[in-house]
Amino acid sequence: MLTTRLALSLVATLPLQGQSPRILVWGGDAEGGAPFVEADPANPSQVRGFDVEVAARIARGIGDRTARFVQVQWSNIDQSVERGDFDIGMSGVEDTPARRAQHAVTLPYFEFREVLAVRPQDAGRVHGLADLRGKRVATLGATIAYELLERARDSVGLIAISYDDDVHPYADLVTGRVDAVLLDHIIAQRALRRAGGNAFVIVSSPVAIGHYVGVLAHTHAALRDSIDHALREAMRDGSLEQIFRRWNVWDDGEGAFFERVLRGGQGTAASATGPKGLAQVVAYLPSLARAAGVTLVASALSMLLAVVVGLGLASARVYGSSWVRMLATVYVEVIRGTPLLLQLFVIYYGLAGVVRLPAFLAALLALGLNYAAYEAEIYRGALEAVARVQLEAARTLGLSEIQILRLVRGPQALRYALAPMTNDFVALLKDSALVSVITVVELTKQTAIYATNVGSWVVPGLLCALVYLAMSLPLARLARRLERRWSASSSRGSA
Repeated sequence: MLTTRLALSLVATLPLQGQSPRILVWGGDAEGGAPFVEADPANPSQVRGFDVEVAARIARGIGDRTARFVQVQWSNIDQSVERGDFDIGMSGVEDTPARRAQHAVTLPYFEFREVLAVRPQDAGRVHGLADLRGKRVATLGATIAYELLERARDSVGLIAISYDDDVHPYADLVTGRVDAVLLDHIIAQRALRRAGGNAFVIVSSPVAIGHYVGVLAHTHAALRDSIDHALREAMRDGSLEQIFRRWNVWDDGEGAFFERVLRGGQGTAASATGPKGLAQVVAYLPSLARAAGVTLVASALSMLLAVVVGLGLASARVYGSSWVRMLATVYVEVIRGTPLLLQLFVIYYGLAGVVRLPAFLAALLALGLNYAAYEAEIYRGALEAVARVQLEAARTLGLSEIQILRLVRGPQALRYALAPMTNDFVALLKDSALVSVITVVELTKQTAIYATNVGSWVVPGLLCALVYLAMSLPLARLARRLERRWSASSSRGSA
């Protein structure tokens, strides 16, 4: 035993690819907030939280190191640790069979409960997922909770809603956009404190039990073993309990969990092992197909709205009075000068006090109204590109402005606008990925969930790229064919 501990201690002092042997670099997501990791209000350049203190305790226990924090998006922790961006990822990282199969994972150091939150009027009748048939249940994407909801979607018939953060699900629960939220009890309790004690109710019976772990690259099993030894020592000497008490996340259940870990029982991962290899790809194809359908429908409807509004704006700028032209110009410049992501948030969350739009409708409006500004400039340029001598000739023949637009100006402008319109639609297909921030699960979001679950972006990324190409290439070919046909018609007409 003494020899083993000495070996672990020596291994723990080995640096990770150019890192100082006195530094333990760990990655986490400060956007997750307290009590995990958050920017210190007194000094925003520093972070605080129980994972911050656990990382510092681990660093001291493996050769008296100093812990250094690296910011990383929560969903990318696994990929970043395999790239060597840091030694260990810790930020409410959940213990799953897939994670254990692909990485070196520490022993669990905290036990959490997956709990439901519902509105007060539903508290008496909702005791579990089985009571939520046909209801919209929200959670954080690529988590154990999301996997539970995905399975319950088929068995129970509920509607799983995925979010990119753990704050807006509870906000939407209070406003009635969703009927329940399933997340870790720590997150639920934090949200309840923020919203006020009567905003929603946390169901007492947990849906599942899970554990937080540290994740290391699969090649760093020896360092993982050294960290496991440091965690066990922190459990024995009470320092880990003190950390959790300081952050008000300790209860009797954690004490019993520590005892099980120290006796050699590390708990079980909360998610069942799924298919591997080709079978795993096949299993995800229906979800990717549904998400691709959402992307295509959202893009097509948004482009239709953009064309209609864009034509109106272009007509206003070409034919309108000075005031109409000014208003149209202001709209175009404001929309083009502000980020689409900001416009999504304003339409979905900012207008919630006036009108609570469904997520899909809000996505259509944001994409359509944003691209309308760009379409307007395309159409205005195309209309103004028609030679003035043709317009004057048409007026000399006694044609009205409407007739000139329909017979002379419009057809030529359409030819000029077709190529950039096609480019805009392809760009809109890709920009539709942004709507995942307001809970619409489109192709890129579903791919990110797939990649997080399998621990790699290679296969999911290739599949996603192929689907996007399959949707965009035919449109580009059609546009080129129409251009060639119209060009040929124009040449015959000139002859």
